[in-house]
Amino acid sequence: MRASLAGCRMSVGALLNGLLVSVVAALLWKYSKLSEHAALLEEELHMTRQSQELSQAHIDYHVALQALQEHGTRMVCTGKMHTDRVCRFDYLCYCSEAEEFVFFHSNSSVMLPNLGSRRFQPALLDFSSVEDHNTQYFNFLELPAAALKFMPKPVFVPDVTLILNRFNPDNLMHVFHDDLIPAFYTMKQYLDLDDEARLVFMEGWSEGPHFDLYRLLSSKQPLLKEQLRNFGKLICFTKSYVGLSKMTTWYQYGFVQPQGPKANMLVSGNEIRQFATALMEKMNITRVEEVEKDRGSAADEKERKDDYVVVFSRSSTRLILNEAELILALAQEFQMRVVTVSLEDQSFPTIVQVISGASVLVSMHGAQLIASLFLPRGATVVELFPFAVNPEQYTPYKTLATLPGMDLHYISWRNMKEENTITHPDRPWEQGGIAHLEKEEQERILASRDVPRHLCCRNPEWLFRIYQDTLVDIPYFLETLREGMKSKPSGKKSKPASTVHPGRVREPQCQTSVQTTNEAKLTVSWQIPWNLKYLKVREVKYEVWIQEQGENTYMPYILPQQNYTFSENIKPFTTYLVWVRCIFNKSLLGPFADVLTCRT
Repeated sequence: MRASLAGCRMSVGALLNGLLVSVVAALLWKYSKLSEHAALLEEELHMTRQSQELSQAHIDYHVALQALQEHGTRMVCTGKMHTDRVCRFDYLCYCSEAEEFVFFHSNSSVMLPNLGSRRFQPALLDFSSVEDHNTQYFNFLELPAAALKFMPKPVFVPDVTLILNRFNPDNLMHVFHDDLIPAFYTMKQYLDLDDEARLVFMEGWSEGPHFDLYRLLSSKQPLLKEQLRNFGKLICFTKSYVGLSKMTTWYQYGFVQPQGPKANMLVSGNEIRQFATALMEKMNITRVEEVEKDRGSAADEKERKDDYVVVFSRSSTRLILNEAELILALAQEFQMRVVTVSLEDQSFPTIVQVISGASVLVSMHGAQLIASLFLPRGATVVELFPFAVNPEQYTPYKTLATLPGMDLHYISWRNMKEENTITHPDRPWEQGGIAHLEKEEQERILASRDVPRHLCCRNPEWLFRIYQDTLVDIPYFLETLREGMKSKPSGKKSKPASTVHPGRVREPQCQTSVQTTNEAKLTVSWQIPWNLKYLKVREVKYEVWIQEQGENTYMPYILPQQNYTFSENIKPFTTYLVWVRCIFNKSLLGPFADVLTCRT
């Protein structure tokens, strides 16, 4: 009996001990879970703070993380080729440690276009507006969303971002042509890329001397690639656009063929001027209204006094050695005051303020001439070239000035006298020095009288000649200037050139008649395009194409009237196809109307 009681006592004791251990274990487990949850909440709060350091926008970190884990990355692009593609991403991430963008796959991911391995031939898209440059390609790595468990906690950027490469932020021409204007119009294409969007520059350069100009595109500070490292190892952009529209670029720099205007320009001066106006507003610069500057003869004398010439002065390279003499000659020639501006000595907004009211801009060839896009309509651009540099081979500013709707007059002058040049063979190669070259090559360059066409970007002969200083031959300069001004359009101030195209001709029809067995007539008539009745057009003509059915050739005709009877080369009992379109002012072509089928 005693043994039985002792056994019961031991069983109860063991049971109590077991229960106690279980309770303690449960408490310890609950405590560990609470500690783990607290740690996760603390980490989440820390990541939220980091995300909000990137932006003033509020972000619910838990919701963003859940969206990335469950839905992964989503991508939808416009454009058929990498050279014309811009892509919109939800939750595109960037690993600052690996310097790679990451696309996270889940069952909800979207990838359009889904190119497979073709994405690497050569890239998904161009990261800058410079077409198909092998240092400017964008692509991403792919990972399953499940891999996020093993990666550093992401920091989220809640802003809508435009991610791109600046091509050469140290050079003002490149800043405007390659970056600012393309970014401005890319942002116009997408409604959520508004003034609150943030630009992210991934090329790896520092801010550079013109960073204040980039700041004008958005109310938010742009981010540099190097700055992303400070925010975390994995940065995820909640909504981003990658790439730039190339529609506004007008010049190619000679990477594949010698430099020159783009073969397929899609921009006009009107778009460039709209950009210039928008940027001036951001810089708080008000242009004198062109309407006020064209008030008629009563104000002509006062306006003449207000007109002035601007000379761009350079202080380190490519100098005008007799700048003071040139300024005096310009003042006497135009009977205007002459103002000098300098990138080295003045802020860019100050220079724009001066240029925006100038009648003439004179400058040595150089990146500063991109500022000519701020000139008023009807102004003249005079570009000077050093000895042995052919103006016809280096035309970024001529191309800009002569864009339809830019309404600028362009003149170039070239130093033809070798004795009026100072060369610098002992400078570093990037400033035209040639001392590092073989003696035979140096002698060849020194004997050359015309830099041959070449590819970008380190041609020593080109660099040697373009960095020369020049003593301007004043009589020859004035002769060139007077000759060039003869072709300037008449009228004190140019009005914007009309670029309105005609619509389709309306109600086209044909009538036929057979005169004899080998003679017939074909009469074609139509009504004017609908938009013509609302326009004042200097010259209206019509183009008619007539093609015998089954033949490969056609007969074109340019006609001033809306109906015409054709008899030459018109055969009886034959079917003809006829197209008609309208042409404004010799060059503005309208679309063809639907083809007419006419049987004689």
